[in-house]
Amino acid sequence: MDTTYVAVDGWVDAIPAPGPRGTATFDLIVRPADADTAATDTPDTVVSCTSGALQITHALLTDIQPGDLLRVTGNLVQPQAPGEAARLTVHGLEVLDTALIPVLNDMVLDRYGDYVVIFDADHNQVPVFTRLGQWVGMAENPDAIATLIDIHERVNGGDA
Repeated sequence: MDTTYVAVDGWVDAIPAPGPRGTATFDLIVRPADADTAATDTPDTVVSCTSGALQITHALLTDIQPGDLLRVTGNLVQPQAPGEAARLTVHGLEVLDTALIPVLNDMVLDRYGDYVVIFDADHNQVPVFTRLGQWVGMAENPDAIATLIDIHERVNGGDA
């Protein structure tokens, strides 16, 4: 496996999604370096990104929208087979430009005090995180969010 520390500029393809153990994942669309002189049918590169850093995860889940231009730095692992996406573990994130209009199609982020929840029109379950991106749990339905937050606060002393 070939791993390299890189800085990559690209556009966010879709709303970043929460991952396991307080991570966030997203795809970055990267244009060829010589895009102005390259053939018009030259494909863009898709880089699958993930981050476990609390501040980056928080930014990804609350501030980043599809179409935002980002500069990410981290460890890039080349794909093992042609056609697979390269994987980048993000250690640094910089927003270079924001999308003109925030896009929230069927998914909505909402705040419950120090907690963030993600409503998805296709699923009844609701993922719940602290405002810093720490995983709290999966509420079986929107009515169970308050109970899940209450249990988390009792177990952790009320600090989100």
